[in-house]
Amino acid sequence: MIKTLATLLLLLATAGTARAQNNFFEKWGARTTATQAKQPGWPPPLVTTYVGLIQVLRGDFTRQYSPTHETTWNYGASRGLNLVPWANTEVVVNLPPYFERDKPTPKGGAGDMSFLLKYRFLAGDAERGNYVVSACLLATIPTGSYKNGSTDASVAPTVLAGKGFGRFDVQSTLAATLPTGDTNKLGRPIIWNTTAQYRIGKYFWPELESNATYYHGGPNDGKSQNFLTPGIMLSKFKLRPGDAKSRLGVAFGAGEQIATSKFHSYNHELVFSGRLVF
Repeated sequence: MIKTLATLLLLLATAGTARAQNNFFEKWGARTTATQAKQPGWPPPLVTTYVGLIQVLRGDFTRQYSPTHETTWNYGASRGLNLVPWANTEVVVNLPPYFERDKPTPKGGAGDMSFLLKYRFLAGDAERGNYVVSACLLATIPTGSYKNGSTDASVAPTVLAGKGFGRFDVQSTLAATLPTGDTNKLGRPIIWNTTAQYRIGKYFWPELESNATYYHGGPNDGKSQNFLTPGIMLSKFKLRPGDAKSRLGVAFGAGEQIATSKFHSYNHELVFSGRLVF
């Protein structure tokens, strides 16, 4: 009798825990859906930070070709887990990238880990203005091995804005990277990225990005570099199309950064992106 009662209590406790977990994830998903419903449905660009709020597990891969004919693979590309825990807020944990080079100097290895906090101030969906205005703060920790990361931590305050015109949208971000030390070596670069996208059909989003960096201080003081990045996003394919409440989906993208300025740290870079939306 006692053994039977104990088994029953265990089953009830397990069922209660399962229901609590289901309720937690259901409420989280419903809150995220309600938050994202207030903004346009543009896909995150290949390089430019997304101006709205997203909840994805993202992994990017790049192949970079330098002026000294060195090829570098970057596995991860400082992407990771994006979460929308509260209304108008996004928290991001970016895993350290891993570099693999075809020359032994410098050695390959892991790069720096980073975190991002974003707040969306204003937004309107396609029927209510089709725009987004946000701000975020990126913090980078010098966890890189050998010379694959920075010597000091840094923060990068960023303003983000986007506007849509029917099937066409423009997203732009402006950031300043502020190291916490050794500014004579690292400088304080200004990064300005702008993306133009156009939706074709249901899933195809051709895009063109301008990725510019203006160097202040450090060894490249006074110089600037710019890349044009043509690419395409395929977004998003639902994994459970029969379930109206399911958020699960996948998205893919590819493109190539091409140096258009006289000064550039690399000639061109292939970019591949895979995303699990949830």
